[in-house]
Amino acid sequence: MAKVYYIGDWAVQMGPVYAETSFNHAPKGLDVINYGKWLVDAIRSSERHEIKSVPTWEFYKLSPGEYERVLGEYDIIVFSDVEAKNFQLHPQFFDRHVFGKKVLTFPDRVRLTVEAIHTGTNAIFLGGWLSFTGEMGKGGWGRTRLAEILPCRCLDVEDLVESTEGFYLVAANGEGTGMHIGESTSGSRKHPVLAGIDLSSMPPVLGYNRVRPRPDAEILAFWNDRGDPALMTAEFGRGRVVAYTSDPAPHWGCNFVFWDQYAPFWTSVCDWLENGG
Repeated sequence: MAKVYYIGDWAVQMGPVYAETSFNHAPKGLDVINYGKWLVDAIRSSERHEIKSVPTWEFYKLSPGEYERVLGEYDIIVFSDVEAKNFQLHPQFFDRHVFGKKVLTFPDRVRLTVEAIHTGTNAIFLGGWLSFTGEMGKGGWGRTRLAEILPCRCLDVEDLVESTEGFYLVAANGEGTGMHIGESTSGSRKHPVLAGIDLSSMPPVLGYNRVRPRPDAEILAFWNDRGDPALMTAEFGRGRVVAYTSDPAPHWGCNFVFWDQYAPFWTSVCDWLENGG
């Protein structure tokens, strides 16, 4: 059984906003929304894995030593819409008067993540406006050492590809066997992540992050006939990593979450990360 720590896909919704006069307007409503509930339910469904879901702001506020504890306790870390600044900054940097003139530094959470992967922690990197390069470069993963453990290369410019008509997942070589760049996998067995999964039945997603392949990673699926990698795996040291370049949740995934193989797919991802195959 794998223990999964899922960071991201929460939001605070304020509103609706009412303007009663030219000078008076106010939000009348406040909700905390967990867009990750579908992924949480999917991973729990097999009863082979347990999962804890936390908002990105909780990850951002972790005190020194707490993230190290998470990396030591959990087998799989999931990052979804977690822009690089959440790794690189800490709230106390902006409240310096509390510490006076003492030198103020914190452990580098990017470094800790990279080192954890190499020593056996596994990870899933998921798409969104604040993932990979992201909207206006806000994701920022490619400009950090996270690039060392991503099974793809991030673009240097905004990477969002969106359409109201949607995009479909197509297995590499039409068989789901997986492939490396320049490699033919004809006759290879189906990759364990896609064993028993029929990608042709998956509904369209409304957007994804465009990435480039890297030669030491395996591409399991592409987006339509565009040739953009969609689902990739790689191993770095003793750790395994999966990247899926769309969102596991709405809005990009508003159809995806109701796919009848949504739960088996994510369970299979966790099974491979934990056990290989």
